[in-house]
Amino acid sequence: MAKNVVVHNDNGGEVIHPFTDPPRLASSYSDKIRPILDAVDNLCRLKVTEEGIPLLTIVVVGDQSSGKSSVLESLAEISLPSGQGICTRVLLVMRLQHHLDPEPKFKKVEIGDEGQICDAIDQATVEIAGDRKGISNVPLTLIMKKKGVPDLTMVDLPGITRVPVHDQPDDIYEQIADMVMEAIDFQIKAEESIILNVLSTAVDFPTCESIRIPHRTAVVTKCVQSPDDLEKVTANDDNIGLGYICVRNQINDETYEEAREREAMLFDTHHLLSKIDNSMVGVPVLATRLVEIQSVIISKCLPGIVKKINERLDASLNKLPRKLANVPDATVAFMQMVGSLKETLQNILIRGEFDEYEDDKQMHCNARLVEMLDEFSKELDSSVKFSENFLADEIGVIEEGNGIRLPYFLPHSTFLFMLKKRVEGIAELPVNFINNVWGYLETVCIKVFVDRCRNYPQLLPSMKKADHNAMAKTKAKFVERVFEMIEMEKVTDYTCDPNFNGSLKKLMSSYDAFVNAIKGLKACSLSSSGVYVEGYGVIDVKHLVNVAEKAREQTFDLKMRMTAYWEIVLRKMVDWIALQLRFVIRQMVNTEMQTEIVNAVIVNDGGIDKMMTEPASMAKKREKLRKSIGLLQESKEVMGQVIDGISIVTD
Repeated sequence: MAKNVVVHNDNGGEVIHPFTDPPRLASSYSDKIRPILDAVDNLCRLKVTEEGIPLLTIVVVGDQSSGKSSVLESLAEISLPSGQGICTRVLLVMRLQHHLDPEPKFKKVEIGDEGQICDAIDQATVEIAGDRKGISNVPLTLIMKKKGVPDLTMVDLPGITRVPVHDQPDDIYEQIADMVMEAIDFQIKAEESIILNVLSTAVDFPTCESIRIPHRTAVVTKCVQSPDDLEKVTANDDNIGLGYICVRNQINDETYEEAREREAMLFDTHHLLSKIDNSMVGVPVLATRLVEIQSVIISKCLPGIVKKINERLDASLNKLPRKLANVPDATVAFMQMVGSLKETLQNILIRGEFDEYEDDKQMHCNARLVEMLDEFSKELDSSVKFSENFLADEIGVIEEGNGIRLPYFLPHSTFLFMLKKRVEGIAELPVNFINNVWGYLETVCIKVFVDRCRNYPQLLPSMKKADHNAMAKTKAKFVERVFEMIEMEKVTDYTCDPNFNGSLKKLMSSYDAFVNAIKGLKACSLSSSGVYVEGYGVIDVKHLVNVAEKAREQTFDLKMRMTAYWEIVLRKMVDWIALQLRFVIRQMVNTEMQTEIVNAVIVNDGGIDKMMTEPASMAKKREKLRKSIGLLQESKEVMGQVIDGISIVTD
């Protein structure tokens, strides 16, 4: 009676081995458990994991030379690669499948000697991980279909080792630890997980790297070496989640039947090992226990699997675009796409919502625009550079502004001249800010356009053109208004801000100290020429000793008035630009964008006809989605039959 083994890797390569020795590990499945396992087998056949739906996998972990591969050999009753150092250098996925068909059919080439299984695994391992001692997380799958084997899927990971030997890389521990924890983290996050931890009784469990991994059951090997240490198994001092099972692996040239007979005899007759309860010893018990745990977990997870299938099915159906056959259908689809695009832009640019792009902070537009405004405000504050000599600029302006008039009258034109000079000094900053904002907004809008045109890529060039036109027109209006604002600030000075007088009073409070410092220098009674002036810190007044007292008073007053007013100008400028920005974005999204889309897509480019001409890439996508939908619908039917036909075991 032919039995088969299949070895293959992710590239699809397989080798199949037939042999005839009947294994003795099959459980007598109940009517309730068997349909559940059959359903999972069907889901595996349908490859639902490719649709993001997890199925139960048993991950086998353990320190190097703990006996992991030997345990798998005992369960599958085949030989796996063995030797010194790391025997498992890749993710070895072993799928054991109970198969009733006495003559299963395969399309691949059969090999005639069971010993070639090891050679096939070794050859595939070298192809994946190289011919030295390196490791790889690329999976290698061993599929066994035999009558009587337990229905289990197990992943064998490289044994954890701290010290590199032979040709192993110096960082072998870090490589293996990363691989193990990546696999473990994935499994632990899923409800559909069993962690099978293989421990040798010859070592202290707390010192094993693998003992730290949670959510596990443990297999204890090499029991004969330290039988008196097995009290730690019955006591469960290390709190193994699903308990221990002790096994005796096959030794030397024993057949699998001989190994099981000697295992049973060992745990029945040994003066210490016989004290362990029969429910905790033997490979058959391990096989039955794993199937039972698997069955219970799968039973509990059935509703969740069905839910995930439904969610994936809904998502696939939503992604599948309709094939448009006539102009009315294309027009409706186009208007729906434009409406969806407008709604998304309103959400992220006007309402400040970002549910659709929760994990993409670049698309959280309100937060990013506020950051840019704050940076713009700081740049304005630090933009104006003044003469290092305090009051030098003001003195020069007053001297050049002298005319035929009563002395010491400060003309208003002098203040306006100083104001105009300051405004011109920062005139480029608002325009630079707009350029930066528009560069960001273009990135956001293009992403939204690409997302909304995913089902109609033939329209994307026209849509991008419409986006560019709408943004260019809106930006031009905004820049024109900013230039007007800058010109207005040059023309006149005015504020009704009540903070102006208070700020000016505070700045003028330093005047007496300023005057006294100059008088002290004149009288040579002061050794220092520095004095603290509000808003400017400590300034040097030595250069002002020979300036007329009235001129010093005028220039100090002029400077402080300009300082108080300039604070208001900058705040007013930032506030005005912020309000204008919100206003022009609203206009662009609500009006300009839709108008430009209609002009670019329908009027100029014949977009409705283009929507009915589907590109080859979209046809392939449609076919792929149809296959995915068919697979998910079939999976849904499989799970529905199981749920309708059995009472789910929940523990």
